Amino acid sequence: MIRNYFKIALRNLLKSKGYSAINIGGLSVGMAVAVLIGLWIYDEVSFDHYHKKHERIGQVWQFVQFGPEKSSYNVVPLPLAADMREKYPDFEEISKSVYRDIVVSNGDKMFSKSGQYVEPSFTKMMSIRIIAGSDNLADVNSILLSESFARSLFGNTNPVNRIVKLNSNRDVKVAGIFEEIPNNSTFRDTQILAPWDLYIATDPSVRGAERNWDENSYQIFVQLREGADFAAVSAKIKDSRMKRDNPPGYKPEFFLHPMDKWHLYSDFQNGVNTGGLVTFVWLFGTIGVFVLLLACINFMNLSTARSEKRAKEVGIRKAIGSVRMQLVSQFFSESVLVVGVAFVLSLLWAGLALPAFNEVAEKKITLPLANPLFWVAGVIFCLLTAFTAGSYPALYLSSFQPLKVLKGTFKAGRFAALPRKVLVVMQFTVSVTLIIGTVVVFRQIQHAKNRPVGYDRQGLIEVAMTTPALYGHYNALKNDLLNTGVVSGYSQSSGSMTTQAGGVTNLTWPGKAPDAVPLLMSNNISHDYGKTAGWKLIQGRDFSRAYPTDSAAMIINESALKLMGLKKPLESILNWGGKEFRVIGVVKDMVRESPFSQNSPAFFVVNYRNTNVINIRLSPSAGVSDALEKVGAVFRKYDPSSPFTYQFVDERFSKKFADEERIGKLASFFTALAIFISCLGLFGLASFVAEQRTKEIGIRKVLGASIANLWQLLSTDFILLVMLACVISGPIAWYFMSGWLQNYYYRTEISWWIFAGTGLGALLITLLTVSFQAIRAALINPVRSLRAE
Repeated sequence: MIRNYFKIALRNLLKSKGYSAINIGGLSVGMAVAVLIGLWIYDEVSFDHYHKKHERIGQVWQFVQFGPEKSSYNVVPLPLAADMREKYPDFEEISKSVYRDIVVSNGDKMFSKSGQYVEPSFTKMMSIRIIAGSDNLADVNSILLSESFARSLFGNTNPVNRIVKLNSNRDVKVAGIFEEIPNNSTFRDTQILAPWDLYIATDPSVRGAERNWDENSYQIFVQLREGADFAAVSAKIKDSRMKRDNPPGYKPEFFLHPMDKWHLYSDFQNGVNTGGLVTFVWLFGTIGVFVLLLACINFMNLSTARSEKRAKEVGIRKAIGSVRMQLVSQFFSESVLVVGVAFVLSLLWAGLALPAFNEVAEKKITLPLANPLFWVAGVIFCLLTAFTAGSYPALYLSSFQPLKVLKGTFKAGRFAALPRKVLVVMQFTVSVTLIIGTVVVFRQIQHAKNRPVGYDRQGLIEVAMTTPALYGHYNALKNDLLNTGVVSGYSQSSGSMTTQAGGVTNLTWPGKAPDAVPLLMSNNISHDYGKTAGWKLIQGRDFSRAYPTDSAAMIINESALKLMGLKKPLESILNWGGKEFRVIGVVKDMVRESPFSQNSPAFFVVNYRNTNVINIRLSPSAGVSDALEKVGAVFRKYDPSSPFTYQFVDERFSKKFADEERIGKLASFFTALAIFISCLGLFGLASFVAEQRTKEIGIRKVLGASIANLWQLLSTDFILLVMLACVISGPIAWYFMSGWLQNYYYRTEISWWIFAGTGLGALLITLLTVSFQAIRAALINPVRSLRAE
C-alpha cells in the first residue's frame, strides 16, 4: 500500500512538472536555510565543548561599583588565586593567565603570535591535547606551540626540544606541540602556551601584582571538584577583597562564570546576567523557522489551489471504499516524497553556500555527512517538515464529498481561497518585516560609522612594543622615522588608540563627593601624541616640551569635564595617587571603546616609562607600500630579531562593527531567500489563477478588454494582499527593532521612509512576479481558449 502511495505521488509530480518544480525548489531553499542555521546554532551552543570538563570549568569575574550600578569585568587581582588555593577545597585546578602577543624566532623565521602565559595546571584543566613531546610547563624555559605554528616555524622537522628565541631576548625550549584548538573555543587564537614563571621572569612588574589586591589586570581559570556548585562557591569567594585591609570604594564582588556560559551568556547589567550572544541564536533560529514556514506555505497554497483537479480522484477512491485515513496517508506520502527530494537538494545548496556563509559568519562549519546523528536529525527534520507542509492539504483534499464530485456539482466555494489569501499575507508579512529589520540594522551601523571619533584615523598605524629592543629609543626612533620622508608624526602611548587600556578610581578634583568612586580611564603618552593622533582641543593647549612643568600637567576629555563639573577647568588642580596635576587642556572625546556606547571619562599625562604602543602617521603624499617598507627598515635596525608587525588604526576601528555587520549580512542573506521563496509561491499561484481563468480571459478579450484591463484583473487581488501584509508588518517591525536599538546608547532613529520604501519595494516585486503570468495569459489568442466551447 505504501509503495502504491509513492507511485501515485511520483506520477502526480511528473504530471505537473511546473508546480512540482516550484514546490520542490521552494522547499529545498527553505530547508537549506534551516540546515545552515541549524549547523550555526549547533556550533554556537557547543562552544567550548572541546574541553572535556567544560561543565566544571569556570573563570573568576568580579562586579564593581563605580557609579549607581554594578559593572562586570573578567580581570581580577592575582593574590586571589593563592587565597582560593589556601582557603577553599572546592577547586580541583586553578591557573592564572594573561594574553600577550609573543614574538618567536627560529633563525631567520620570525613570527608574532597570540599566546598565553599560564600555570602548569592549565593544560590538564583545558584538555589541551599534546601530539608531540610533553605538556611540561613547570620548566620556566619551556613553551608549547600549536601544530600549525610549529609547522610554520620548523617545516616538517621535529620541533620538540628545539631552541627558539622568545621576544628577541630569551632562549627557550619547545617542550611539546598541541593539537589545534577548534574555532568554536574561547582559546581558538592561542598559538603559544608559556609558563607563568617565565612571565614573572621577563616582566618584573608582575612580582608586585602578585601581592597587590587592587591590580585588576589578569585572569584566573578554575576547575571545580565533582559535585561542587558554581553559585555556592561564588558565594564563598564573593567578599575576598572586602574582608582584607583597606577595602576599596568600588566594592569588588568576585564570582565564578561557568565555561558553558562564556560564549552565549556574558552580558551583565547591574550584577544580573542578561544573556548575550544567545539573543542571536534565538533570532536566527526564529528566522530559520519562518523561512522554512514560508516554503511550507507555498506547498499548502499550490496543493489546495489545485484541489479541483484532484477532486474526481478523491471522489472515485471514496466511492470504491477508501476511507478518509487512507486518503490522508496518500497525500502525506506525496508531501514526504516532495520533502525528501527537497532535502537532498537542500544539502547540495547548503554545501555550495557554506564557504560564503562561513566567511560572513566567521565560522569553520562543515556538513557532518559522516555523522550518523546528522542523518537521524535529518530524517526527523524531513518528517516534521512533511507534516507541517502536508497536513492542511491532506485534510482539505480528503474532505471532499464523493456524491457532489461525481455528479459534477462540486465547487471549491467562494471562501475556498480565503485560507490561501491568509497564507500569502503571512508570507509577505514575514518577508517585509525581515526587510525592514535588515534596513534598520545597516542604518544603525552606518550611523555609528558616521559618528565623530575625535581624531584622524587615516594614515595612522600602530606598532606594539612586544620586545625590549624597542624601549628606551624614543628620540632615535623618532628621528630615523621622520628622516625617511614618509612619516609626518610619531608618538608613544599606553595602549591602542582604539581601546581604553585601564582605569583608576583614585583621581580627586575640587568638589568631588567623598563617597564617589567613578572610573576614569588613564592614558600615559608622549609629548607628540596629540599631534600624531590629530585630536581636537576645545580648551587650553597641548603638551609641549617648551613647558618643563608639563610633567605635572594633565589633559582631560569632554566626558571627564562633564563628570567633574569644573567651571574653570584650566585653573583646576587634580590629585592622582598623591601627586598634583594641573589641567592644561580639554579635548573632544575620542571614540576608543564601542562606537555604539557612551564615551568614558579619560585623562592623559606625559609618562614615557609606561608606554607600550608606537603611533606613526604616514605622510599623505607617500605611497602606502613604499612608506611601510621604509618604516619597516627602521624597525628592523633596532629589533632585527622580530618581524615588523603593524596595524592600521582605521582597520582596527572597523573591527568594532564586526558583530553588527555580521548580523546585517546574515539577516540580508536570509531575507533575500525569504523574498525569493515568497515570490516563487506567488508566481505559482498567479500561474494557476491564470490557467483557471483562461476561458474568462478569452471571453473578455472577444468583448473588447485590453491587455491592461486583463493585467489589472489578474494582479489586483495579489497587490491588495501584499499591501495588507505591509500594513501588518509595519508595527511588528517597529516594535522589535525599537527594542533592539535600546541596546545601544548611540543609536539611529527608525524613519517613516523605511516603511514606505520597503512597502513600495514589496509591491514592485509583487508586480514583477505576477505581471509575467498575467500578461502571458492576456496575450493568449482567444480562439485557442474558447475553441472547446
